[in-house]
Amino acid sequence: MNDYRRIPLRPAYAEPLSNPLDALLADIAINVQLPPGLHAKALARFSAVREYLGRSGSPLEGQIVRFYAQGSMAIDATISTRGTDDEFDADAVVELNVAQGVTPSQVLDALYEALKDYPVRKVLRQTRCVTLFYSDGMHIDVTPSRRTGFMEIESNIFHAKPGETQRQHAEIPMNAFGFANWYNLRTPAEETFAKAYEARMHEAYESLAKTDPIVHPMPDQTPLPIKSVTTVALQIIKRFRNVWSIDRPGRYPPSVMLSCHAGHAAAPGMALSDMVIRQARWTARAIDIAEAGGRLLDVRNPEMSTDCFTDRWPENRSQQREFALALHDLANGLEQIRQGGLELEDLKDWLRDRFGPRVVSRSINALNDRNGVALRSCTHRYTSTGGLLVPAAPAIIGATRSMAANVAPRPHTNMGDRWP
Repeated sequence: MNDYRRIPLRPAYAEPLSNPLDALLADIAINVQLPPGLHAKALARFSAVREYLGRSGSPLEGQIVRFYAQGSMAIDATISTRGTDDEFDADAVVELNVAQGVTPSQVLDALYEALKDYPVRKVLRQTRCVTLFYSDGMHIDVTPSRRTGFMEIESNIFHAKPGETQRQHAEIPMNAFGFANWYNLRTPAEETFAKAYEARMHEAYESLAKTDPIVHPMPDQTPLPIKSVTTVALQIIKRFRNVWSIDRPGRYPPSVMLSCHAGHAAAPGMALSDMVIRQARWTARAIDIAEAGGRLLDVRNPEMSTDCFTDRWPENRSQQREFALALHDLANGLEQIRQGGLELEDLKDWLRDRFGPRVVSRSINALNDRNGVALRSCTHRYTSTGGLLVPAAPAIIGATRSMAANVAPRPHTNMGDRWP
């Protein structure tokens, strides 16, 4: 067994969010995930797009086999795509009855023709999908596919970048449906954590709905999606990835790769901060092993080995080394906070650098409201069991440079691509 899999487990707290670091991380996840109102709206929009594609006179009339969510939407791990936290990306697959001989560019062009007049702010034909940009900041990536085997979940998607020659176009093996099922089976909700996180979500959304229209006020007793510790930690890792990528050109680590590693790293009974550390180490050490072998990271769909999650990232070894260092830095910092405590002001600054100022400010304020702790008191710091100690601990010095968290990262897709 590879050494990056041998990560010691520590027991979770009896009260999952009683530790301040776990509570802060939970608040960060809540503040960047798709709010309940927008989650329901995304599902309604999926249905509307499916109906529009199959309408009478559509280029795809009678050609649609199925339409389903993929990526983060399928595993309930969607987060905001920008540092301003007002844009969300949802991914769907439209399986088509594509005849043999039809080229990838013809399929994508037909999908664009079917959607170009859809009533949204903008419709953009991409390399592997067509993106619908809504006026409220939501984007839906619609990826066409063609079934390839006896199992309906095994398909090809179509790669045809505008401006490339037809020789550069290709069909890419894909099994998004099977991967989502694999992930969901490996990450069932744990009752104690689920109850604590659900209560925290209700508390946060009731507060935010008063001042933030994106949340959309919910009726009383609205059921919220119950997440596992693994999925909440995955959302935190994805947020870290987004902020880390702000000033870096080119592609960056795809969500589906991080989701795959999260599924492999899933383990019951862990505290949220421990699971974030575990996932960060899992990906970082997988990259370390690839580096030791002088190769690029290669992550495959556990349900279909020909479905490569890293076919477009990393683009080079330098790129993967930088991300591994950043993940180790994140894990090291969280471990130091858990073991030795940190001044509240230093903790705030450290978190802002890694998760963005707006989200962290909200989370810190929520913690203060619950605990009555004043951030201006620089003599206070947390212990690993949630208490306060004096005097203050030394500040964390990260292994990588500070991130420009006040700049919004460019929007991205589930596979690590960026929109222009």
